[in-house]
Amino acid sequence: MSDTNKFLLLGILILSGWLMMELSSVLTPFFIAALLAYLGDPLVDRLENYRLSRTLSVCVVFAIFVLTGMILLLIFIPMLSAQLASLFEKLPAYLDQLQSSLEHLLQRVGLSTDMIDLNTVKTALQDYWSEAGKMAGDVFGYMTRSGLVILQWLTNLILIPVLTFYLLRDWDDLVARFRELLPRKHADKIIKISGECDDMLAGFLRGQLMVMLALSIMYCIGLTFIGLDLALLIGVIAGIVSFVPYLGLFIGILLAGLAAYLQFQEWLPILWVVLIFGFAQTVEGMFLTPRFVGERIGLHPVAVIFAVMAGGTLFGFVGVLLALPVAAVVMVLLRHAHHRYLNSHLYS
Repeated sequence: MSDTNKFLLLGILILSGWLMMELSSVLTPFFIAALLAYLGDPLVDRLENYRLSRTLSVCVVFAIFVLTGMILLLIFIPMLSAQLASLFEKLPAYLDQLQSSLEHLLQRVGLSTDMIDLNTVKTALQDYWSEAGKMAGDVFGYMTRSGLVILQWLTNLILIPVLTFYLLRDWDDLVARFRELLPRKHADKIIKISGECDDMLAGFLRGQLMVMLALSIMYCIGLTFIGLDLALLIGVIAGIVSFVPYLGLFIGILLAGLAAYLQFQEWLPILWVVLIFGFAQTVEGMFLTPRFVGERIGLHPVAVIFAVMAGGTLFGFVGVLLALPVAAVVMVLLRHAHHRYLNSHLYS
């Protein structure tokens, strides 16, 4: 590649980054639709193997997406919001119970109870909750008064499903056209690198999302079985953070164990919590991860956390959506650069 082409490529990259920053609000529905199409394309291809037409396969997958979205909006999110509101309502009483238990424990071991004072935490949480409620009311009031904001939300609500449908239907054609535009001299190399990026993304995005969903379901069912009031909230939190190895297990046992003790004032429910999370962790290691993630190399958890935080800081919500794809490309490019360095005269 000549110096002119290198500067031209660099200029294109800089211009693309600037345009994404300036048009982030406009590009958001397109990126969401592209992400949904990427996640749904393997299922469409699998349905085509059963001799269904591309359009019919897309309709089936699109119906699954719509049904999932309706369940989230009409059932799941209201239940989660209700449990969150219940938590903040009962939190002062829980803190009083926790302080009483800690003071009793300190007295038994002969330590002073003055070192435990949760009243400051309780007051801070109450102030934060009232302030958050006031801010939420102001934001909601602004949204209801602003016709432009309502119009933008309605436009995105309609635009995202339409874009997802068309991208799903034409995904293979778009990929084929992109390959046709590649420089013939470097086409094989670019296709190989993009294939490695897709494997990495598939291993994390598609595979790990399925693992997180399965773990969330198991956690919620198990905690509901023992009668925990915050089963849904804690199960979802533990499932979401499970992309970091053992973090979901640790946080889930900590939160669920504390909630179980404060609710039941007994130690037996805590034992049930440990058994539930231990069983789910065993199922993940023996079945879920080998089945959904397999041997594909996913992104390192530290790289995922950094990519999401950096993307959100630089480009907002669009940056969060682009964080994992960009991180996958960067990691693959770094691996190829490392390989070339080890075989270069500079290293030897």
